[in-house]
Parts: sequence; C-alpha cells; structure tokens
Amino acid sequence: MSDSPHYPLPDPTPVLQIIDGLRLSKAVFAALEIGVFDLLEGESLSSEECACRLQINPDGAERLLDACASAGLLSKQDGIYRNTPLASTYVLRSSPYTLSGYMLYSNRVTWKLWEHLEDAIAEGTPRWTQCFGERVDLFSHFFRTENAKRTFLAGMHGLGMLSSNALAAAFNLGAHRVVADLGGGTGHLAAAICERYPHMEGIVFELPSVIPVTEDYLRRSPAGERVRPVAGDFFDDPLPPADLYCLGRIFHDWGEQKIRTLLRKMHAALPSGGAVLVAEMLLWDDKTGPTYALLQSLNMLACTEGKERNLAEYRELFESEGFTDVQGQVTGALLDAVYAIKSE
Repeated sequence: MSDSPHYPLPDPTPVLQIIDGLRLSKAVFAALEIGVFDLLEGESLSSEECACRLQINPDGAERLLDACASAGLLSKQDGIYRNTPLASTYVLRSSPYTLSGYMLYSNRVTWKLWEHLEDAIAEGTPRWTQCFGERVDLFSHFFRTENAKRTFLAGMHGLGMLSSNALAAAFNLGAHRVVADLGGGTGHLAAAICERYPHMEGIVFELPSVIPVTEDYLRRSPAGERVRPVAGDFFDDPLPPADLYCLGRIFHDWGEQKIRTLLRKMHAALPSGGAVLVAEMLLWDDKTGPTYALLQSLNMLACTEGKERNLAEYRELFESEGFTDVQGQVTGALLDAVYAIKSE
C-alpha cells in the first residue's frame, strides 16, 4: 500500500472546525463566567471600558470580545461592543430563555469530566470520582449548594424551553386529564402541556429541595395555577395519581434495570388507557446520528450510567414491561418524543 496521499485531497474544513469547536466553546464559557454578557446588556462599551469594569487585562479583554463578536454574540462598531439579540436571549443570565445555566454547568462540570473521556470509554463508567474526588451520585453533586442547584436547574429549564411546546404537540394528549411530570424540575413540560390542553391539570413530582425552585418558575407560566408541585422521589416514593406520566431527560440518566423498575412502577400506578410520554433525543435506527444525540450519549457515559437510545430500544423496554402502541416522533426540536399506552 502506498503512503503517498491521494489527490485531490479532501477538504480539511470539517477537521479544522472540530479543532476550533473546543476553542470557541471555552472562549464563550469564559466570557460568560467573567460577566461579559451581563455587563453589555443595555450598555455599549469599548474593550478598555469592559476591561476596567470587569477588572481583567485590556489586551485579553479585546481578544475575548472580538472572538465573541465573531461568534455572533456581540456586535462591534467603531470599537464599541454590545450584546446581539442572540446573546440577550440565550446567554444573558436574566433572560427567561437563557441557556447560561447549562453553559456554566458545561464549563464547570462537563469540561472536566470530558477531560477523562478516554478512561470513561475504556472502562464504561462515569468519571465523577476521578475528576472531583467525590463518591457521590450525580444529583448530590449538582445540589451540593443552593447556588449549584439553581444553576443546574436553570440550565435544564433553558434547554427544556427549546422543546416543551414541540413535545406537548407531538401526540394527541386530549384524552388525558392529569399529567404528572416525574423529575420535572422547573415544570416547563407540564406547564406546556397544560397550556395546550386547558382541561388538563398538572403535577411536577420533584425532590423536596427542588420544590421552591419549581414554585418560582411555575408562577411565570400562564397555566401555573393548574400545575402544582408535589415532593417525592420517583424511585422510592409512591407516584402521584395521574393518567399521563412524563419523563423529560430522565431515562438517559439511568441503566436498563432502573428504567425497567420505573416503567413497572408507572404501569402499576396508571389507570386503564393511561400513558407515558418520554422526552429524549432519539438516535437514528442505525445509530449513526444525529451527531448532537451521539455526543450527548458520550456525555452520559462520562456523567451517568445512562445513554441515548433509538426507538427500537425504547419500544423493547416499554413492551417488555406491559405497554403497547409505542410510538416515536422526531419533533425537530432538541428533544424527541416517545408515547406508550398501558396495555389492558
């Protein structure tokens, strides 16, 4: 076999974009941590003024601001920087649609776990102890302080808001009366379903320490008065009565044994005709895409005992635990939907 290259050479752009992807992510994460976007919301400043206000090196500030401008998050005119609508909507911490919580989580946690991705792949286990020296479970780490808890939940809320309306519309849920979102965080999915179906009432079943945060977010929803938080652990406590259980980004956290335990528990609690709606990223049938779902599956390897799955895998899990008519819907949003009926 010849070692000489074959001409013409492939376009190297995809490989170069992979290399630059790491750099761009870290640059934006750094700008968010430093406070660039909070500072430039409602103000227009030079790089020197930003450096002074943020107490950072002027040359470093200019380089960082220019990188964020190149990424479309800042505008620059005559040496003056300001947030673009993209940054004001999705990166500004105070925006109702902010993804800043998930970005901060990515910078403070995911970045460190992925540093040991080779070990996660070799051993098939998450990297918490190797990375942080803590023998604690995932959510104990996220909830170790009030600020850490709220940052994590804000991140989940921002991601959830990108998909909740599409998930509520993925299937006809009109036959149901009470939706209970298990591990529903800020309640965005239950609220979206209740907003779409005015006859429905909602429950957000969450850990006791999360309930005050859930209450804060539900006050902002037009359907908030029809959605109530209930404290509990969906593995250890009885499930609240409902004829539709929802699980958003829950199954991908856990291995098959725990998923089956939860499916059996929901099946036993549901009335005849009750159903389960799962919100997750669906892999293609051959598991070669979508890329973002495959990367999330690798993230689950580094972080949890779970993974992303295709519809056939979800169908097998549901049907083996007594559910029928298992349907999948690619929503076009970040998360897709799987819907299954309790068999008679």
